[in-house]
Amino acid sequence: MNIFVGLALTPEGWCKNVRVTVDEVGRISAVEAGVEANPDDQNLPKRILLPALSNLHSHSFQRAMSGLTEKRLEKQDSFWSWRELMYSFLEHLNPEQIEAIATLVFMEMLECGYASVGEFHYVHHQYGGKQYENIAETSCRVINAAQKAGIGLTHLPVFYMQSGLNGNSLAEGQLRFGNERSGFLQLLENSQTALKNAPEDYLLGIAPHSLRAVSPESLKEIVETRTSGPVHIHIAEQLKEVEEVFENYGARPVEWLLHNESVDSRWCLIHATHMIPEETQNVAKSGAVVGLCPITEANLGDGIFDCRGLLSSGGKYGIGSDSNVFIALTEELRLLEYSQRYVSKERNVLTSKSGSVGRSLYNDALTGGAQALGRKSGSLIPGNWADLVSLDIEALSLWDCSDDEILDRWIFTSDDSLVREVWSAGRQMVVHGQHIHHKEIEQRYRTVIQEIRQGR
Repeated sequence: MNIFVGLALTPEGWCKNVRVTVDEVGRISAVEAGVEANPDDQNLPKRILLPALSNLHSHSFQRAMSGLTEKRLEKQDSFWSWRELMYSFLEHLNPEQIEAIATLVFMEMLECGYASVGEFHYVHHQYGGKQYENIAETSCRVINAAQKAGIGLTHLPVFYMQSGLNGNSLAEGQLRFGNERSGFLQLLENSQTALKNAPEDYLLGIAPHSLRAVSPESLKEIVETRTSGPVHIHIAEQLKEVEEVFENYGARPVEWLLHNESVDSRWCLIHATHMIPEETQNVAKSGAVVGLCPITEANLGDGIFDCRGLLSSGGKYGIGSDSNVFIALTEELRLLEYSQRYVSKERNVLTSKSGSVGRSLYNDALTGGAQALGRKSGSLIPGNWADLVSLDIEALSLWDCSDDEILDRWIFTSDDSLVREVWSAGRQMVVHGQHIHHKEIEQRYRTVIQEIRQGR
């Protein structure tokens, strides 16, 4: 397959009249600039081609909760009160509904320009904690959903064994998440078996949920069972969490993790919102990626991450949509930059040099997202997966601009409606701004929402 576009962002910079050749597996085999279109090319002369971002953190089932938690319940509504609502929402979700919701989420991600996702998946069991016949039943549903939508997947089954740092047993809503070590290893094995029938770009990682949900001993054991592949963990998202970890372990969460685990480039620290400068510097030195989800972090009142400090220390970040309350690639990047402006009272913060902030944001998210998912993507070079997104060069907000100004205008003055085509590992799933199975996926989701409302 050959794709010809009028303008593309390559490792050499912005190039005109570019042909990208994709092999039958879905990898880029050649990139040529300054050429003419051939008769067998997919000819898109009015398009701007970019490497597509990876969404490094998603809980797809929470998409069906969107808007249901925007009612104040307490004098001080917080992440913790939101969490109780989430637990109650889980009571009746069945595997078919989980799959339908995930399919819609993955479709929406593709339509806004993401080509792959890291699904941090923790709803493993039936309500009350009873296991399905296949312990990886819902993981199989997520894998099916990704294939239906055509998105690239790094599946991250979550290890969740206790209700808090005191080691108490799981209760109520958390029972759907829980596994002991042996059960979790079986879940991983069954998930790996399911992935044998999935596309070649699908990967398996692990996700110890948090220091709250996993004991220090079990964290070490689980990580040591997987000597390769991504390791994702929620950490330092809330001040209460930081205080509790310090009281129980004598160190702040990120500090404790860095001292007790061999944190390296395969790790992704989700949120890491509340770090002191020394922790930020040490995360950067470790090579780990920080997974930032600005829309969800704002929605939950988490606080503002010191992204400027991370970059000045040479650290890496990527972006994710987490609770999927609003799936919007440009809004994640824009809110990330604007949050730093709120704190610093400066403009154009997240760049290590003078020039385009849009280009810096996009490049950093490309690099960090690909690393966090263990995915060979993030630039238009031979050997990478053909994760590609095109923008409309004739869109009003891009009219008469060129080079890095394209990214500045897209991220800061427009939205994801500029996305026209998206390919994930060479699979073209979005055409003229809409997913090729949009109507069918949307209709199934509508039915599921009715079922949930009626308690079925």
